[in-house]
Amino acid sequence: MADGSDTTLTSEQAAAQPAPSGLVAGIRTFAAGHGGAKAVIEYVGKRGARIVLVGEDGVWGDQFADGTDVARLACEKAGVAIENEWERELMDQMRPSNDLWRSMARRTMAR
Repeated sequence: MADGSDTTLTSEQAAAQPAPSGLVAGIRTFAAGHGGAKAVIEYVGKRGARIVLVGEDGVWGDQFADGTDVARLACEKAGVAIENEWERELMDQMRPSNDLWRSMARRTMAR
């Protein structure tokens, strides 16, 4: 047996860390306020994972979790479907707000 093989992450270890109730409630609230939602989970290094939520009405938002396993568990508990990657249909559904367009323009113009 190779050194360190006894520390391999198993599904039992991943399930031991529960999803924070505030995170689940935030995802559930977003989905309820926008006619349902889909999620894409992005790994962001030591910070954890970003959950990008896209509502059925095109509005989007995000939440942060301690890791991708916690993010997946939170989405499952909230009843939100998880997309494996950014599909064209999901991106076409997103409708950025005017405020977001303005903030992106300010960043570009400041360079």
